[in-house]
Amino acid sequence: MSKYDSLWEYIKADGSKSFKLSFDEIQNITGIPIDHSFLKHKKELAAYKYQVGKISMKEQTVIFNRIDE
Repeated sequence: MSKYDSLWEYIKADGSKSFKLSFDEIQNITGIPIDHSFLKHKKELAAYKYQVGKISMKEQTVIFNRIDE
């Protein structure tokens, strides 16, 4: 079980082709602040048919994109 499982489930349930979440929104969903380990865990998202697009440190946002088969 990953500490980001609740985020992956949230993203899968959204179903949008592409969307953006702020670091604060991610913290509200997961209950933990986003940290450097996110880079290691982001590959888990492929199992939910999504991938991490752009991570903006300046805007403190992450873009998620659905993987079309």
